[in-house]
This record gives sequence, C-alpha cells and structure tokens, in this order.
Amino acid sequence: MDISSLNLWNPVVGLGPGIALLTAFFLGLIHGITPDEHTWPITFSYSVGSYSSRGGMRAGLLFSLAFTVQRAIASEIAYFAVTWLIVSERWNFALYVVIGALMLMSGWYVLRRHRLLHLFHSHNLDRTEEPHALPGYMPLVHGFVAGWGTGAFALIVYTVLAPAMPGPAFGFLPGLLYGLGTTAMQVLFGALVGAWMARRKLGDAVRTQVARMVAGRTLFWGGLAFIALGIVGFVYPDLGVFGVNTGVRVHNLSRIDVGFLLAVLVPFGAGSYAMIRSLREVRATGYDRDPTRAAPP
Repeated sequence: MDISSLNLWNPVVGLGPGIALLTAFFLGLIHGITPDEHTWPITFSYSVGSYSSRGGMRAGLLFSLAFTVQRAIASEIAYFAVTWLIVSERWNFALYVVIGALMLMSGWYVLRRHRLLHLFHSHNLDRTEEPHALPGYMPLVHGFVAGWGTGAFALIVYTVLAPAMPGPAFGFLPGLLYGLGTTAMQVLFGALVGAWMARRKLGDAVRTQVARMVAGRTLFWGGLAFIALGIVGFVYPDLGVFGVNTGVRVHNLSRIDVGFLLAVLVPFGAGSYAMIRSLREVRATGYDRDPTRAAPP
C-alpha cells in the first residue's frame, strides 16, 4: 500500500483496496469533526438532553453506529453502480424533510404535556409534568435516516472508494470504515456537549429539567428549519449548488452553503436560544432555588 497516494481532497478512481479503506476512515474522521447538517444538529440535540459527558457519548455512539450501518449498506449498493438516485439534489432536500419531521416529533415528545404542547408561552405546571426523557431509540432512527444524505464525502465513498473493492463481498467496507471514523469523532463531540451541559451551575434536578427543555426546543425548531429548507430545495433544487467558496481545501469547510448553515445555525442558533429561554424560565419561577416548586414548560 503506497501511503503517498492518500488524497483526502480529491481521491482518484483506480485506488488499491488498502489505500481506499484508509482514505474512507480518514474521511470519516474529518466528516465527524467538521460542520455537517446530517450529524451536528442531531448529535447536539440528543447530547445536550443527556446532561452528562457519558450520556453525550452514548447519544453520539448510538447515532453514529446506525449511521455506519447505513453507509455500509449504501456502499455495497454503490459497488453495483446503482447510486444515481441518492446523489441527486432533490433526493437530499427530500431527506431534509424526513430528518426534520423526525426532529420535530422527537422535540414534541420531549416537550409535550398530558394535555397541550406549549411552545409560544410559559406557565406554571405541576412538578409531575416535567419534560419527558429522550427516547433511547431515537438517535438510532435518526442516524440511519440521516446517513442517506449526500455530500462531497458520500460522493467520494460511493463513486471512488466502493468501486475500488476487489469484489462484491467487500463493497460495504468503505462505508463501514467511513462510518467508524465518523463515529469516533461524534462520540467525542457528544461527550463535549454533554460535559458542557453538566458544567452549568445548576442542581441535578434543575439541570435535568433544563437539559430536556433545551433538547426538546432545539429538536423542534431545528426540525421546522429542516422541513422548510427541504421543501424549498425540493422545488428549487439549484439551491443545493448555491454557496460561497472559502478556499479551504477540506470538505464541509470549503464552501458556506445551505448545509453548512444548517449545521451551524441549528445547534448554535436554536440551541443557544433554547438554553437562554429555558434558564430564564427556570429562574423566573424560582425552580432553580427550590425544585419542589412548579416547573416551567
């Protein structure tokens, strides 16, 4: 295996199997640590709801393992050169709608009460009506669905690395290695988000409450953003090629486009808003000083 042929920016067709698999793993590492609309918003939302480093690692791991399974399947499909559908712009925007719907429903589950969902105003609630815990299976569902999204990394895996395998029995390996690289970084990302939440100066009960409210609101509003952009992009697929080149020769950092904006604005925009609002409501009710008092929505 000639390591000098390793090219993470523009690998060429005709790579040997060994260098193709190494390329796949390193591309996965880059994918997991750079802003990507199919990973960052989802991992952030579930990790912040876990309110601990260990919980964040678990959320990142569950999401990424399902993502890895999907990429292995898609890589096997790509070996037989039948990926024409999943590399189209309309496919990617349609997937935004599906991902957004899953985010919205997850956020609704976390925020809902026994009667009504209160998103636009706050009121005192009985302590027994605190936000629901995040469903443990949802990161798995999200990971598998989000994995069908396409971008520069996916195109390289499907069109260059998968065809480099020596036979159909090995076609899944580039997707598997790519997914494992992504998993390593997403577990780290999830742990950092969970640790950040754990370091908020709040009591355990209050931190749990705030974490769930932040996760629910980020999922809900982020889901709406995904759905809206998905619908617009499906109608006007040229939106997918719109962007500003940055000159950085790293995929996910080389252009500021709609995917980049989603990856950044959902966790840092919606997430920051959700955190500020949730903390303000908790402090306004005095729940941070006395957890037996009524909890905010």
